Amino acid sequence: MKDGVSLGRGILWVLVWFGFMLLYTALDVVVWRKLPGIYGEYLNLFSIIFCMIVFLVWLTKENSFKLNLSSNISFHGLILALGCAILFYFLLDKGLDSIFESFFPVSEEGYQQTLQSLSATPITSLFQVCILAPFIEEILMRGFLLSGLASNYGKVMALFVSSMLFALLHFNMVQTLSAFICGIVLGLLYLHTGSIFCCILTHAGYNLISYVTMILPLYGK
Repeated sequence: MKDGVSLGRGILWVLVWFGFMLLYTALDVVVWRKLPGIYGEYLNLFSIIFCMIVFLVWLTKENSFKLNLSSNISFHGLILALGCAILFYFLLDKGLDSIFESFFPVSEEGYQQTLQSLSATPITSLFQVCILAPFIEEILMRGFLLSGLASNYGKVMALFVSSMLFALLHFNMVQTLSAFICGIVLGLLYLHTGSIFCCILTHAGYNLISYVTMILPLYGK
């Protein structure tokens, strides 16, 4: 993106992805969940992947945005990425989240319901939470939005805006506050390493740790 990204255009593309999220969520609720057996959960997964592909093709075509996951990968960056994933777990899951939950009990109830729903389909939810979500969110928020806004408004403004929009995509207030903190750290990681892969690794690693410690124990309950 030679000319960067304007604030309005950045918000627009986040809203476009939000629209895709609403689409595949509606399909899941209205259609897939009513199918017998495991057919529904796998069709839901395929619909999410399809929406991601369409969105990424559209995003890259309309913005001259080149997706290069292999650029700027270094041993130093990979170590930082894994370190950040572990940091998120202890800072948020074992620390701040309990404080946020005490201030927003209704949001906490909704969050627990989400965890129960994910635990009902452990295989597909693992793929969705630990691979698909980190992949699309990091490409959009750090690879496209942060880097594009930084060209026009500077790194500080770009970091704040991209982190705020990233947080708002998580809906639940407890998750929103945690996601904002994650967005700041992931943004700093991207600005430091220049590697979108490192951001995806951090995001996926943290989600995997949280999944194993919070969602799998609920399976079968």
